[in-house]
Amino acid sequence: MRATTRPTRRAVLAATGALLAAPGDLGAQPAPGGRPVRMVVPFPPGGAVDITSRLLAERLGPALGQQVVVENRAGAGGLIGADAIAKGEKDGSVIGLVSATTYCASPFMRARMPFDPLADLAPVSQLTDGCLLCVVNAQTAQQRGWTDFRALIAWSRANPEQLRMGSSGAGTSSHLNIAAINRFAEAKILHVPYRGGGPAINDLIAGTIDMMFDVMPALMPHVESGKFKALAVSSPEPLPVLPRVPGMRAFADLGLAEHALINWNVVTAAGGTPAPVLARLFEAVQRVGRDREFIARLQPLGYGIVLSESPAAAAAMIRAETPRWQRLVEISGARIE
Repeated sequence: MRATTRPTRRAVLAATGALLAAPGDLGAQPAPGGRPVRMVVPFPPGGAVDITSRLLAERLGPALGQQVVVENRAGAGGLIGADAIAKGEKDGSVIGLVSATTYCASPFMRARMPFDPLADLAPVSQLTDGCLLCVVNAQTAQQRGWTDFRALIAWSRANPEQLRMGSSGAGTSSHLNIAAINRFAEAKILHVPYRGGGPAINDLIAGTIDMMFDVMPALMPHVESGKFKALAVSSPEPLPVLPRVPGMRAFADLGLAEHALINWNVVTAAGGTPAPVLARLFEAVQRVGRDREFIARLQPLGYGIVLSESPAAAAAMIRAETPRWQRLVEISGARIE
C-alpha cells in the first residue's frame, strides 16, 4: 500500500519537531500483554530511521498490547544495530527497522559481516521507501555560488575533495549514492562518514561539512527553515513534496539520467523467530501502517508507506532486490575493509 496524498512542505517542520522532542524511550514497564518489546534503532537519535522508529513505536505498543522501548544502537552504517536484532531473543521481543543497504548491499561491500542478513534476520514487513535528498549549507552555497546541482558538481571538479559530504555512515545508501555520482558525473566529492544522520546534520548546520545526500525525514525541517538549500533528489523525477527540486533524469548531461536510488526499510526480528510470532508482529505493523494519522505524519518527511503482503513476501522482496544493490555496489566501487 502506498499513500498518495502528501501534505505541504509547511507541515514538515512541525511534524518532525514533535518527533525529535519525543523522550528517549516509550516506557520501561511491561503492559499486561507481556514484557516490553525492544525496538532497536541502528542509528543515533535525530536521524531518519530514528524518527521513523519512534513514530512506529508510539503506535506499535497499543497494537501489540505491550510497551515498546526504543533503543539506539548506532555504528558501522547500521550493522551494529542490525547485529543486535540478529542476536536478540527469538520471541519477537527484539525488533527494529533494517534498511536495504544492510540487507542487500553490505555483504558485497564488506570483507567480513558479523551476521548473515538472509539467515540471521527474519523480515516482518516492509514499512517505507524513499529517495535521498541533496542539501548544502545555505550560507556556504551562497558564498561559493552553488545555485544548483550542476554548479555543485562543477565546483567539486575544480576543487577535488574540497567539497565535504557527510553521511549517516560508511556502507549506507548515502555512501553508495555519492560513490556512484562521483563515478558517473566525474565529480570529486569527499565522503565523510558519521555514526548516524543526526551528528552529520549538526555539522552541516555548523558548516563543518558542506553537503549531505541522505534520506529525507531529518533533512526536510532544515530545508524549510532555510538553513539547508535543496539541490536534487535521487529519484528519477521530482517529488510532490519538493516539486521544484530536480530528479536524476534532469542531469543527463552529467551522465546521471539512468542513475536513481530508492532506499527502503523493513521491520525485522531475529532469524529463527517462530512463524506465529512473526504473524502477530505482522498484523500489528499492518494496523500501524494503515493508520491515517501515521501516514499523515510520515508523508511530509518524504517517505512513502509500502506494506508487504506477508513476512514471506517481505523476504521474497529482499531476495529480488539483492542483485540490483549488488550491481550498485559494483558500479560505485564502494568497499569497506
